[in-house]
Amino acid sequence: MLLKKGKDAVLVLENGNIFQGNFFGYEGETIGEVCFNTSMAGYQEILTDPSYSRQIVTLTYPMIGNYGIHSDYSQSSKIQSAGLIVKEYVDHPSNHMSQKSLSQFLKEEKIPAIQGLDTRKLVLQIRNQGAQRGGIFPGNYEPSMLEKVRSSPEMKGLDLASSVTADAPYQFGSSENKKYRLAVLDFGVKTGILNHLDRCGFNVEVFPATTQAETLIEKNFDCYFLSNGPGDPEPLQYAVNTIRKLLDQKKPIFGICLGHQLLGISTSGTTYKLKFGHRGGNQPVKDLTTGRVEITAQNHGFAVESSENMKISHLNLNDQTVEGLMDLEKNILSVQYHPEACPGPNDSVHLFADFYRMVDSFYSK
Repeated sequence: MLLKKGKDAVLVLENGNIFQGNFFGYEGETIGEVCFNTSMAGYQEILTDPSYSRQIVTLTYPMIGNYGIHSDYSQSSKIQSAGLIVKEYVDHPSNHMSQKSLSQFLKEEKIPAIQGLDTRKLVLQIRNQGAQRGGIFPGNYEPSMLEKVRSSPEMKGLDLASSVTADAPYQFGSSENKKYRLAVLDFGVKTGILNHLDRCGFNVEVFPATTQAETLIEKNFDCYFLSNGPGDPEPLQYAVNTIRKLLDQKKPIFGICLGHQLLGISTSGTTYKLKFGHRGGNQPVKDLTTGRVEITAQNHGFAVESSENMKISHLNLNDQTVEGLMDLEKNILSVQYHPEACPGPNDSVHLFADFYRMVDSFYSK
């Protein structure tokens, strides 16, 4: 296959389909699960979200890059996604806060990115056939590219949380005048989530995903938070073991995204891989306890099937998948989405305050 005039890169999917385009990020190769996000803005937050580890993100909004990059909006210390695909890249950002262009950001972090593809066709393939492994490569297509893609690991069965978690425990935010000490198990936590926990009034301490329950119990925390993160929850047996021991402490627990899935498994539930996942800022979720519908920001490829010991509290109105679990008598709640919305709508940000009130009520008895 010869490259069309002006094209210098190819996207190769495991089904054998090939898309030609042009580099605007680092000019190298990368392989991962190709997924799509429907958000109209927030590309910096998406790229730096650890939940996108080992994934090549396709943005469905056609023009990307027009407001540049600012360090305040990164959700971790680096770009976490394996690559980026857009229809059209804007090389001249026009925002007074812009510190650099998206292209500069990608090149500095050595993350390949490709533009000029028919992203509508690509997204339709993913929706119809499911998320697929894929690779961005320089130059002409060669059969070895497809071999590399097909020989790469599938997302199902991968423990990625241990590769994106903190190296060591650390304090986040201020500890002064904070009533309750909160331990965060970091499976790939976003900075925006930690900011909300800090603003709510928690004294936040973050721990690596592999931290054993005995370490946390010995420190006598008042409550626990199970963070978002990438990959399949099923292989994270070390986390499940820790969560079950924390549940035995009967202290308040709040889980989101991967933390929600792990909480489901820890309470005798099961999980499964979605066909193409939920990624974007427009997912309608119904709170079954209040009847309220909220538009939520989501980023996940797996979902909870059921939990024998937890009540289903939220449902996705698009496909009826489980979006929340709760047991108010045991002071446990979890949601599948990202209530801090970085990026996305703020409908669900109240959940952080709800959790604080739950903790406050628990210790006021």
